[in-house]
Amino acid sequence: MQSCDLVLTISALACNIAQGKTADELSLLSAVFSQLGDTLATIAAQEAICAPDSSE
Repeated sequence: MQSCDLVLTISALACNIAQGKTADELSLLSAVFSQLGDTLATIAAQEAICAPDSSE
């Protein structure tokens, strides 16, 4: 998948998720997905730095 295709897919997904949600619900979903992304990045960094052989 090309970079722009990924961006468009994510944008379309966000629009579909947002449909019919209140501003409060969107704020909560935003926080949840931000934390999910940050946690995944932390796990990836920890594995790359502390256990580089386990990612194979």
